[in-house]
Amino acid sequence: MGEAIGSMLASAVGIAISPLPLIAVILMLSTPKGKANGTAFTAGWTATLAAVTTVVVLAGSNIDTGADKPTWSYWLKLALGVLFLLLGAKQWHGHPREGQVAEPPKWMRAIDTFTPAKSAGLAAALVAANPKNLVLAVGGAVTISTSTASAGGKAVAAVLMVLIGSLCTLLPLGVYLLGGQRSAKVLGEWKAWMSFHNSAIMTVVLVVLGAKYVGDAVSALSG
Repeated sequence: MGEAIGSMLASAVGIAISPLPLIAVILMLSTPKGKANGTAFTAGWTATLAAVTTVVVLAGSNIDTGADKPTWSYWLKLALGVLFLLLGAKQWHGHPREGQVAEPPKWMRAIDTFTPAKSAGLAAALVAANPKNLVLAVGGAVTISTSTASAGGKAVAAVLMVLIGSLCTLLPLGVYLLGGQRSAKVLGEWKAWMSFHNSAIMTVVLVVLGAKYVGDAVSALSG
């Protein structure tokens, strides 16, 4: 079980510090329907991440019938690593230059009009339709499915991955519900910091994970 948990931890943390879902849920919490929309967004994010993780872990575990890690898992890890590096390069290339202000997405400008259902749908899209988050989720789930852990160990690792990867929505919601009057100030500071460092954060996450995946795969395939 330790191997399964350790192997997915980097991907789970990468998802957890993804700025976009954190900014989205904080914006929702500041609207008139903040509690309902923020709760729906968090539920949608967690459920979709759980669905993606479960499907990949089950599929990978069914393919892997041997005691050792199959060769295909290293080739897949190599492909994911290269994809991480490409996404990191694209993220850095597209970051706003000095003096420029990034144009917010259309949904962000219309967030005041969202319903709980639309909020949950947006969360699902940010997991399953956002290339960076989807690749991070698939990469982490693949490392769980191809680990040598038992079925129970893989299940525990998958649950932990979903919980860690959902901290970007669970923490803001928790602060909003339990933080009282100070919650608005705290969440505002989080949003401002994450908005300013959005590109740098995701670039570092993707490049570091990409280098790790490529290095692990090349080492295993050439060994």
